[in-house]
Amino acid sequence: MSSISLQARNVTKSFTSGPIHNTVLHNLTLDIRAGELTLISGPSGCGKSTLLAILSGLQRPDAGQVLALGQDLAELNTHALERFRLQHTGFVFQGFNLFPALNALEQVELPLSYLGLPAGEARRRAMASLEEVGLGPRMGLRPSELSGGEKQRVAIARALAKEPGLLFADEPTSALDAANGQIIIDILHRIARTHGTTVLCVSHDPRLVGHADRVLAMEDGRILSDRVPSPTSTPTSGLEEPSA
Repeated sequence: MSSISLQARNVTKSFTSGPIHNTVLHNLTLDIRAGELTLISGPSGCGKSTLLAILSGLQRPDAGQVLALGQDLAELNTHALERFRLQHTGFVFQGFNLFPALNALEQVELPLSYLGLPAGEARRRAMASLEEVGLGPRMGLRPSELSGGEKQRVAIARALAKEPGLLFADEPTSALDAANGQIIIDILHRIARTHGTTVLCVSHDPRLVGHADRVLAMEDGRILSDRVPSPTSTPTSGLEEPSA
């Protein structure tokens, strides 16, 4: 059985706006395993993105404990936490977050320079990651020359090139059509299996449910169910460009 790589213990988070105090997460406890694609599903406003932000160290809980790869995130100061995220985590967002002036290869190389990798190693990793997501022939193109699905694959390659233990995806398919969304789902699932990466995805996209190894359903800041979905057909390689 896969090892536990991400843990939350009695995590609570609230936000205050004027006289309104809103508890977004209610005393959540969960374990996430390496080598699996875990999906947190639920309606907008249920707290799933806040939970992702806390588990990834982007936000701190009001109460409770988060252990990531055995590290208690509460023990890290701001600088150490930023370094931990740089070295051990990758992020994929709904909006791609690409730089307009950089081509796909440069997009993927950029965060590797912050890790202090030699230029040759950074180039090798970036090219290998783009090949893995099926963009080898298009690595010289800028975002304006890429489709939405290709932009998201560049974002995944950028995260993958860091060789992270933890990969967090926030609504990675919601801006994509069905064909491109399927490609992204298949790639994330394959990364978990082949690299042993912990892939944690939050989404209300029902297409992800059948491809996740585990589905956590949230509502009103609580986990209502924790299940392994019924097997679906074997995911395709998903690297061919969908027809228009």
